Amino acid sequence: MGNSIYMTEQQERKYRSFLWLLLLAGMAALLFTIYFSYWNRIPSQIRIRAGVEQEFDFRVPVSGDIYRSTEEAAPVASVTDVDEEDEAYLLAEEDKRQDSIHVDFARTVKLKANAIDTYRMDLKLFGVFPYKNVDIEVIQDKMLIPSGIPIGIYVKTDGVLVVGIGEFESSGGETISPSRYVLQKGDYILKCNGEPVENKKQFISMVEASEGEDMVLTIRRNNETTDVCINAGKNRMEDWKLGIWIRDNAQGIGTMTYEGTDATFGALGHGINDVDTSILMNLEEGTLYRTEIVGITRGTDGAPGELTGYIEYDSDNVIGEITENTAEGIFGVCDEELLANAAFEPVPIALKQEIELGPAQIICSVSGEPEFYDVEIVEVNLEHENVNRGIVIRVVDEKLLMLTGGIIQGMSGSPIIQNGKLVGAVTHVLVNDSTKGYGIFIEEMLTH
Repeated sequence: MGNSIYMTEQQERKYRSFLWLLLLAGMAALLFTIYFSYWNRIPSQIRIRAGVEQEFDFRVPVSGDIYRSTEEAAPVASVTDVDEEDEAYLLAEEDKRQDSIHVDFARTVKLKANAIDTYRMDLKLFGVFPYKNVDIEVIQDKMLIPSGIPIGIYVKTDGVLVVGIGEFESSGGETISPSRYVLQKGDYILKCNGEPVENKKQFISMVEASEGEDMVLTIRRNNETTDVCINAGKNRMEDWKLGIWIRDNAQGIGTMTYEGTDATFGALGHGINDVDTSILMNLEEGTLYRTEIVGITRGTDGAPGELTGYIEYDSDNVIGEITENTAEGIFGVCDEELLANAAFEPVPIALKQEIELGPAQIICSVSGEPEFYDVEIVEVNLEHENVNRGIVIRVVDEKLLMLTGGIIQGMSGSPIIQNGKLVGAVTHVLVNDSTKGYGIFIEEMLTH
């Protein structure tokens, strides 16, 4: 006869407690999973066009209140439940002015604001659990001219950029590094003993003229300006050196995304970063030049391709002035002749919530002239941590695949068109799949 196993009353209580803990842990894990599965469904910032009713079909069980960001903001928003259009909560009219309005994103909702303004929306999951705070920005509707032309880029840094710290042999035979623990890679040297540093050549002359005496350098580090004291050392050639590598400019080619009817432009869809430090370069001035594509290196999986362009840095070839270098692209003013000879007519913009998965087109000039090429939008990330990777596209155009193998370097900035609207710009290629690439939302470029 087998032995029977019996639980004591204390063991039973412990077992039931364990089961309850296991159940609670499972429920917590489930809620955690649900919470984060919904997190990216609604972006932390929503933009809507002034005077235009915008439809949102997030279908997420969250609800909350919309209120004005500041007391000074004009109460001009409205919310309409699509299923019950008779029930509109208006802040626009004096007799219906409210401090806030309620919105439920479990159903399709329409939002409208009649003027440029900002609002705040506090949302809760299932109306109970804190979800996220959403900023609503009302922007002016825009018509932009999609471009797709290749551009030559020259930018000059504000000061000189430290791209490396090194050491050298002194005149006495010692290995020294005067800049170590004083300067860092990524520092911008703005002044030397109170005199503005204009370029690399000038700064080298300043170091030589110091003859080892104290130098007070005004530097910008992590967007903060400070002064540091440093002394140059003599190398074995009897030259005064700091033991740093510096850069004062950058050049390259890219693609213009759009031209505004006011002669403004946006290009690249990402910033110009230093190749050694990966730091966004502080711009003092910049110029756009006409460029001619002279070669194409096809992209393959694991080996991104490249457009090779010829740039003649001549005043006759200038087509614009770069005034801003930002994470969302480069921006400035373009030549009126360029605007007059634009290949395409202005088109409306598409906000991120209007973009659909499926067919789209990009415009680029790999064949010599700006042309439309078929792509598919395969992913739209409304809440991506990287602003340059909100859209994922796949090239399906056989002609473009034959010419380039997909997305290649130099195509950054190529406008993405869907349903007759400008939705964004190409920014990067997926290294492991040259047929796919990332894109930035056009609204991010416009509100950089």
